[in-house]
Amino acid sequence: MFTSLRTESDGGYGATAQRMGELVKEIPGFLGEDSARTPGGLAITVAYFRDLAGIEQWRDHAEHRAAKAQGRAHWYERYSLHIAKVEHSNGFERGSTPTAGPCETVSPGGVQP
Repeated sequence: MFTSLRTESDGGYGATAQRMGELVKEIPGFLGEDSARTPGGLAITVAYFRDLAGIEQWRDHAEHRAAKAQGRAHWYERYSLHIAKVEHSNGFERGSTPTAGPCETVSPGGVQP
């Protein structure tokens, strides 16, 4: 989980972010990501990996390391990184058929805890 507050400098940030998005998909165990940004520049990205080995491979990737250095020097006022294990997950999408997670059952009326 990466939260950040950007500086006003762009200096190639968009192109670098796009490149990182392409590169991370090549890391074995990368499962996907979700991100959001406020108009004031606060952003959060949650990246999902199958295991710690994938996270470590991404952390050590040479091009990613160079982008992180550029970020500290130019693009971020501050950021924080948290690595956590997801024990349970479920979701909702309007118009979709309910599905059960490991702690739920599906009844004719939808998902029940």
